[in-house]
Order: sequence, then C-alpha cells, then structure tokens
Amino acid sequence: MAFVVSDEVLSTYVPVVVYWVFSGIYGLLGYLEGCRLHPKGAEEEENVASKLQVLRGVLLQQVVQIAVVTLMMKVVGDEGVAPQQPSFLVCACQFLIAMVVLDLWQYFGHRYMHVNKFLYKHIHSKHHALVVPYAWGSLYNHPLEGLLLDTIGGSLAFLLSGMTPRTSIYFFSFATIKSVDMHSGLFLRWNPLQVCFRNNVAYHDIHHQLKGNKFNYAQPFFVSWDFIFGTHMPFTVEERKGGGFEARPVKDD
Repeated sequence: MAFVVSDEVLSTYVPVVVYWVFSGIYGLLGYLEGCRLHPKGAEEEENVASKLQVLRGVLLQQVVQIAVVTLMMKVVGDEGVAPQQPSFLVCACQFLIAMVVLDLWQYFGHRYMHVNKFLYKHIHSKHHALVVPYAWGSLYNHPLEGLLLDTIGGSLAFLLSGMTPRTSIYFFSFATIKSVDMHSGLFLRWNPLQVCFRNNVAYHDIHHQLKGNKFNYAQPFFVSWDFIFGTHMPFTVEERKGGGFEARPVKDD
C-alpha cells in the first residue's frame, strides 16, 4: 500500500521546511559582503536578542502555527475526500485575493502594534529587538503577535479566498519565502522577489530603523496600504563605503 500524504498535512508542514531551507540559502549568501545592507558583525553588535533567543522564539511560533493550521484543516476539511482542484485561472484569482487579505490584515495589525504604546512595549518590541534583521529571524515575534498577525492572518487569507488545501501549500510557502527575503538584510539586484515587489528587503529595513519605525508597515507583498494611509517613507539605496549597500530614509522630520 502506497504511503500518501494529504494536502492538508503538506500545507501545514511544507512552509516550515521552506522557512529553514530558504533561511539557510540566505545565510550562505550573507557571507558575500557586497550584497549586505549592514556590515558583518552588526547583528551581534546592534541586536538586543541573542541568536539562541531568536531560535527559541521562532520554533515556538512554528509549533503554534502547526497546531492552529492542523485544527483549521480538520474543521474545514472533508475527511478522506480531497476537494476538486479548480482551474489555473481560478487558483490565480484565489491566490491574489489571499495576498490582499493577508496584506490588509498585517498592515492594520502591525500598525496598531506600533500606535498602541502598551502593545509595542510588551509585544511588538520583541520583533524590533532585531535592529539588524536576518533571514531566519523573520518569525521572531512575541507568541501572541505571531498568533494574531501571522497564523490567524494566514488562516483568514485561506478561508476568505476559498482556495483548496493544495493551493494553500503554494500560497503559504510563497508568503514564507517573501517574509524571509524581506528580513534577510541582503540587497540582491538579481532577486525576482526584490525586482517585482516594491515591498522588499530595503523597504522593510527602513521600518526597522529608528527614523522609519512609524512608517513602511506594509508586509509582506504590497506597499499600497502605506501609500493610501500616509505611512510610506521614501528611501534610497546607496553603496556603502567598504562594500555592500545601505538603505537611507529621505523623509525630513
């Protein structure tokens, strides 16, 4: 008898594997000084959270993520019956709807975490302990933030778009890769994610800087909400003396 893994199980676990695989790839690319937005050693010098703390935090969030997605798939799934996969065009539309839903949810949730001083101090500041972001720290959040913004946001995108578990494998994996790329600290001119999306590593790096802390909230796909609601901060990416690049805000206070 052949061993078959359901789409629901793959949708739950594949994004976790993708997270670590792509984090490893970006980690290796990080040895190339010429593509870094911050010089080598900046992570250890400027970040408040140690890499052991980050590892524990990410693993905890992924455990919670697996638990919630497993429960969701059991609730919406039809035991033993795989839903019929719609046409490519329908899947593409569902994919786009899910991107918009997740983006909108994350924008307002993320922005409120900054506006509300209590939530920022006790919850969201944990993520900003990484002043110099790096790939595998992209999911380093307070557990409550990870649950509300990432796990529940992704679940809503799945449910409201009407996508099947099979389509969600690709959607959740893509969203994971996009988040890892945004936090990688690597400005890669050839990277299609950074070419095709304005919401890229430099855009999000501005948000992690002190001057950009209350701007560029949008994540992980589009910059539209920042433009619409007046929280967009323009910036330039310049070559850094000694190698690499630097993202600099151009907004005057």
